[in-house]
Amino acid sequence: MKKIMSIVLMVTMAGSLLVGCGQKQEKLNSLQAVQKAGTLTIGTDDSYPPMEFRDSKNTLVGFDVDLANEIGKKLGVKIEYTTTDFNGILLALNSSRFNIILAALSITDKRKESIDFSDSYLMGGPVIAIKQGNTSIKSLKDLKGKIVACQLGSTGDAAATGIKGLKEIKKYDKITEAFQELSSKRVDAVVMDAQVGGYYVSKKPGEFVVLQDRISEEPIGIGFKKEDKELKAAVQKALNELKSDGTLSKLSQKWFGFDAYKK
Repeated sequence: MKKIMSIVLMVTMAGSLLVGCGQKQEKLNSLQAVQKAGTLTIGTDDSYPPMEFRDSKNTLVGFDVDLANEIGKKLGVKIEYTTTDFNGILLALNSSRFNIILAALSITDKRKESIDFSDSYLMGGPVIAIKQGNTSIKSLKDLKGKIVACQLGSTGDAAATGIKGLKEIKKYDKITEAFQELSSKRVDAVVMDAQVGGYYVSKKPGEFVVLQDRISEEPIGIGFKKEDKELKAAVQKALNELKSDGTLSKLSQKWFGFDAYKK
């Protein structure tokens, strides 16, 4: 009897080991996991027009939203969004709240310490917006002694911090809040990406002006967790195809009013 029980126990343990081995073999890489789920989850900030924002029907729209949908088609998956404050978006990615960041994210050495990036899909860079008719600010040097607004945690935040002689920097969770302050004349200028500045000028004719001076040029890319190599490669392939087939040019014409990819 004891011999029979020992044999049964050995068979049971062997079966458990085989199941364990099978489970290890079924472990999916980052791309396979997305494909199996049928969904690519994207982290974004929904208050950064024209890149990503809510329209009058509360629908998420913008350049990055259209780009995400095109990437989804290439990968054969649906797109879902998780909105979060921009200031904590890198931490949220590394906490696995979503698969990638697509949120006008500038590629910087500091950010590369914690996440990986695709190649740049758009060239951005902070510019300065002021109220129409404000003749006291004509260039970057005229910001001395002025109050400047920006979005917390953005490259506009870093750019504003680097401007010498400012009276004060006011930082907001959403760029829309910064422009509301500018409209109410509680700040003298807003520092943000060139595409955002151009959008506000076009939507509020006669209210805002973007200065000619661009503080710097910064490449914008898609953010990935460092271990998600397979997913990054697949998204990069999709980006390359969307650029070569003219899709990115069409999207930039739609949202910026010009072809950002024309050489």
